[in-house]
Amino acid sequence: MKLAFTFAEIDASMLADVGGKAANLGELARAGLPVPPGGCLTTEAYRQVAAAAGLTDLLASPAAPTGQELAGQARELLLAAPVPDEVRAAVAGLYHGGPVAVRSSATAEDLPHASFAGQQDTYLNVVGEREVMTAVRHCWASLWTDRAVAYREANGIEHAAVRLAVVVQDMVDAEVAGVMFTANPVTGRRRELVIDASPGLGEAVVSGAVNPDRFVVFGGEILDRHAGDKRLAVRSLPGGGTERVETSSAELCLSDRQVLDLAELGLRVEDHYGSPQDTEWAIDADGRLWLTQARPITTLYPVPDATAPGLRAYLSVNVAQGVLGPLTPLGLSAFRLLTSGAAGLFGVPVADRHRGAPAFHVAGERMWLDITPALRSRAGRTVLPRLLAVGETRAGVIFDRLAGDPRLSLTQHSRRPFLRAVRRFARRVHAPRLVRLALTNPRRAHAHARRVEAELARRLAVPPGSTPLQRLDHAERILYGTPPVLASIAPMAVAGYAMLGLAARLSGRSLGDLQDVLRSVPDNPTTEMDLELWRLSTRIEPLGDATAEQLAERFRAGTLPERTQREVAAFLAKYGHRGVAEIDLGVARWADDPSHIFGVLANYRRAGGSAVPADELFARGARAAQEAVEQAAAGAGRLKGPVVRWALGRARSLVGLREMPKYLAVLTLAGVRSSMFVVGEHLVKEGLLDEAGDVYFLTFPELRAALTEPDGGLGHLVAERRERYLRERRRRHVPRMLLSDGTEPEALAAVAAGASASEGVLTGTPASAGTVTGIARVVLDPVGAHLEPGEILVCPSTDPGWTPLFLTAGGLVMEMGGAMSHGAVVAREYGIPAVVGVPHATERLTSGQRVTVDGATGTVRPDPA
Repeated sequence: MKLAFTFAEIDASMLADVGGKAANLGELARAGLPVPPGGCLTTEAYRQVAAAAGLTDLLASPAAPTGQELAGQARELLLAAPVPDEVRAAVAGLYHGGPVAVRSSATAEDLPHASFAGQQDTYLNVVGEREVMTAVRHCWASLWTDRAVAYREANGIEHAAVRLAVVVQDMVDAEVAGVMFTANPVTGRRRELVIDASPGLGEAVVSGAVNPDRFVVFGGEILDRHAGDKRLAVRSLPGGGTERVETSSAELCLSDRQVLDLAELGLRVEDHYGSPQDTEWAIDADGRLWLTQARPITTLYPVPDATAPGLRAYLSVNVAQGVLGPLTPLGLSAFRLLTSGAAGLFGVPVADRHRGAPAFHVAGERMWLDITPALRSRAGRTVLPRLLAVGETRAGVIFDRLAGDPRLSLTQHSRRPFLRAVRRFARRVHAPRLVRLALTNPRRAHAHARRVEAELARRLAVPPGSTPLQRLDHAERILYGTPPVLASIAPMAVAGYAMLGLAARLSGRSLGDLQDVLRSVPDNPTTEMDLELWRLSTRIEPLGDATAEQLAERFRAGTLPERTQREVAAFLAKYGHRGVAEIDLGVARWADDPSHIFGVLANYRRAGGSAVPADELFARGARAAQEAVEQAAAGAGRLKGPVVRWALGRARSLVGLREMPKYLAVLTLAGVRSSMFVVGEHLVKEGLLDEAGDVYFLTFPELRAALTEPDGGLGHLVAERRERYLRERRRRHVPRMLLSDGTEPEALAAVAAGASASEGVLTGTPASAGTVTGIARVVLDPVGAHLEPGEILVCPSTDPGWTPLFLTAGGLVMEMGGAMSHGAVVAREYGIPAVVGVPHATERLTSGQRVTVDGATGTVRPDPA
């Protein structure tokens, strides 16, 4: 392999040889874009020096250090290592005299999923062959800065797999320089260019050392000009090196013509790569514009593919369900079948049930619902905000803002299509009969729900002796046919909430004032599960000091104490189909891996007598609820009081059914998951998969093709899907809503309002009344989480897999959700103060911080340090 290439010899396919920065610069130069001349010392040069220094052996050692210790040792080795003569000659061949920029170019850099921006070093205005060689050596060492090592470890990139090339490029002595994003990095809007500019070299802007001028351009028009103070400029020194000079200017450093020329160049770069780019640029003393770097913008959330014309608006189903992580390909494929079955209830035609309902989309391995028809419909603007107000309050606020966007103006003024769809749904699920049944005889309503559960269990049973293909057929039929079955429970739960609304109207109280009525409601399957888990903790033997993983392994081996083994097995026989992120068919259930259950049991055992027993907690809630019913009835007067008492009694009897459809949906997904694992085992025997669990990284149509027309192994496809899935799991931010031009409406509103995360009070939606002061515990994943009794649980969102933590929590603060979202409902049932829909709560609060949660006003107040 050559030790050096010029830009004219480099293209995007040479990442392994020249690293990300050089590959991009070569690609841009070959495309005719204005890149300063230069070349690259390849990764082979680094490999030779690293091997000679002993770094390769260090990384291969089982006892290799990690983190800062590894970083320090690696830098020392590289800076002390001898440089082979052929490498020195290659460097000399790249340097033709005059000032140059010497820039690191790692193989894990400027990638579509991880930019590594600023992780390695750059040396500007380097003059002289010896100085260039010294700069090259320091670039090699910068692959092992503390920040670069930490970044790789955070992104799951193996240290030994990364090598470094070095760019040697003619220096642009810039009069003005800066950075340019071809999509707005804050709001996400695609092709809205944001340009930061400052006098001197671009280092001042890139390093964040200066407050630059900012320009925003869209559609060939400058939308915004903002002058920075520009108090610092980095300038080249005549003999080499740079200096920082204090400056000050209120004048913009770019003319409108220069801004528009930059924007035109930025769009050319984006068009070449086919995706938004983060670029660096410079303008020299002659006014010539140069492009000094381009890399993908890796922080933008991907936009759902839209085939319909015009601007579209999407709602995150994942956020609404409290599952911020991605879904596996088979999990998404299952939801396509479920949404196809659900669409039929409303008379919505589905061309291909494997593609899902027309409104169903996937982006970032998550589910999105196209709500554009609702935004453009008078009926939709009436109904959807009310639904969002109780389930995802912040999304409801965003919806109201979008309704004022002229690009999403009303096109459907008649309510008749909506009413026809509702009547069709009501007729198909027999809603009038079920509502009447629920209100006249709640016991019969619950008996109906139990019959639905029994019928679903019967359908889930795979016929004995089924072939893998027959299992696949059975799974598809089950998923497509389940929504109509589950929908028959929904009208009865809705009737319960309708009675709550009726009681509020008759008593003159708000729904918030009646929150206590919904504490400890009976027949909620999630609450019943939590109570049973607490009781389980009181029946088992002491767990000792073993970890949750060790206890799970002993359980699988059957070596736990007899009573513990028996009791845990009984719990999993009933609830083993549940788990964290359980809406994803591809995610392990508690029956597959009971580690989480043992972790919760250990937490409960540690709490011991310091926590109120769950049964007593639930009984207290029921008594408080009955008191609230009597107070509301008494306040309604002699005539209305009995009606209010009856309505609230019906509400308490029926709202527990709210969780039943999801409970049964999860039961269905778990059954299909088990059946598909058997299909995976068959494909392993056929040599098409490496392990049975790989089946979850394929779709139902792909499985059918593998079973009927196998065409080679699927290992490469599975590996690619798994890598994408794991990469998406590291994404911290998922928008609630997203427009088809990439805009995040919530971020746009924050920018327009000048909003920022202040040090003061955090506000959200009141979810469960009461005030509590305690220590915050920020939990991003409930698996393995430890919560001391009375601590305030601060989390992104919750699903039933989180709720065992609620029994020891003193309060709840949640980033997502509304007053009727899952976390809010469970918090009320347990009587713990809760505030939901708090923006960036997991970032603005820290574990160990003392906070006061007021569930009545919806505020969270951090105590002064």
